[in-house]
Amino acid sequence: MSAQETDITATNSIPATVDAARQLFTTGTTKPLDWRLSQLKAMNRMLTEHRDDFTAALAADLGKHPAEAWLTEIGFLTAEIAHTVKHLSSWLAPRKVPVPLALMPAKAATVLEPLGLVLVIAPWNYPIQLLLAPVIGALAAGNVVVAKPSELAPASSAVLAKLIPQYLAGAVSIVEGGVPETTTLLEQRFDHIFYTGNGRVGRIVMAAAAKNLTPVTLELGGKSPVYIDDTVDARAAAARIAWGKFMNAGQTCVAPDYVLGTDTALARLADELPGAIADLYGHEPAHSLAYGRMVNDGAFSRVAGMLAVDLQEDTGSALIAGGATDAATRYIEPTVMHVDAESAVMEGEIFGPVLPLVTVESAQGAIDFINARDKPLSLYVFSENKEVRQAFTDQTSSGALNFGVPVAHLSVPGLPFGGVGESGMGSYHGKHSIDTFSHHKAILEKPLSPDTLSLIYPPFGAITKQIIKRFVAPAKKFRKD
Repeated sequence: MSAQETDITATNSIPATVDAARQLFTTGTTKPLDWRLSQLKAMNRMLTEHRDDFTAALAADLGKHPAEAWLTEIGFLTAEIAHTVKHLSSWLAPRKVPVPLALMPAKAATVLEPLGLVLVIAPWNYPIQLLLAPVIGALAAGNVVVAKPSELAPASSAVLAKLIPQYLAGAVSIVEGGVPETTTLLEQRFDHIFYTGNGRVGRIVMAAAAKNLTPVTLELGGKSPVYIDDTVDARAAAARIAWGKFMNAGQTCVAPDYVLGTDTALARLADELPGAIADLYGHEPAHSLAYGRMVNDGAFSRVAGMLAVDLQEDTGSALIAGGATDAATRYIEPTVMHVDAESAVMEGEIFGPVLPLVTVESAQGAIDFINARDKPLSLYVFSENKEVRQAFTDQTSSGALNFGVPVAHLSVPGLPFGGVGESGMGSYHGKHSIDTFSHHKAILEKPLSPDTLSLIYPPFGAITKQIIKRFVAPAKKFRKD
């Protein structure tokens, strides 16, 4: 069978896969709490029993160290499962709602019901975590899932396709492939689509979803800025910024994309960043097992190309650390450089191990700089000044705002993870995943006797009108300030 025939066969099987998943949901099998918990525990067994398989796949795709693979992918998921299993029963309990006096006697509540069939489309940069983390929420909410791993992380995709049928048969169906398979998937009818990736494809997903009025969650990205001032310990800040930026070779959607600060603040940070990088990866990161690689030749060429443009003599950029590249191994050295706002690396999300430093006149200048651009997925502020912190809280909009640490908000179970504007819509993690993948159904119960509603039935006499105005739909008068 030719490659083209194989692709056609794969796309032709997708409707059958989707139909089989929907049929399972319609049986009601997925709704009981016991079923949901059993799926989560099965996923946990899969992750722990095949930890080495997942670790090897991540090393093959991205050069990830086993410890980083556990921290950011496998262990991240087992922690999410444990948190969900612990709290799921209470999260699913009906939520009582107060009833207005005019409707009494009555009871009101909201109950969570699963949406049905969920499509999850995952990216390549955290190919295990970013596929299974939304799946955890979808299963916990009582849904069935069709999941599409990224073809750009082939080893991870293969291990998911092999193991998920063994542990989560029926509950989760894996569809491998590239653009043709994704296109065919988007032609099917789902009850929710969860996509993680870039804004260009996000628009395609949203347009496809609109044909069936399917709700979507879009986890996108963008340029997540850092602001630093002279009130913080520059060495400590440099260590945290370097850690957040250069993990996974900078291929993290919430990685610090660039740093804003005054000349003096950036000078202090620039003095410390080379040492911070050396502490993490040694003086030759190319030889460090802890330092990853660009996922493929295209990703390498894109970032190396931007770097080459900005390192030309007439650009005004100044190299602080790194700058070396090796196309054969897709290696880009952890790089720090002073640039201006019009440089190549400031045009779009870098998604690689290059950290630009951009001078602003003040904290307000940084706020204005950020607000003139798309709303970021994350914003990181390094300042001990309470007024500065409050100004960023009040005057900027971002998916998340962290003070003193990048990236770490993803590990707080109670915090929602998601973007705003160009960085995405919707959120998940923990209880927020249950809310995302559930319909909040309103339930009102009022006995037929006594029939207090008869007080507002037509005809509308004087007494009825007074009851409506005073008790059912009153208009309150407010004092003028």
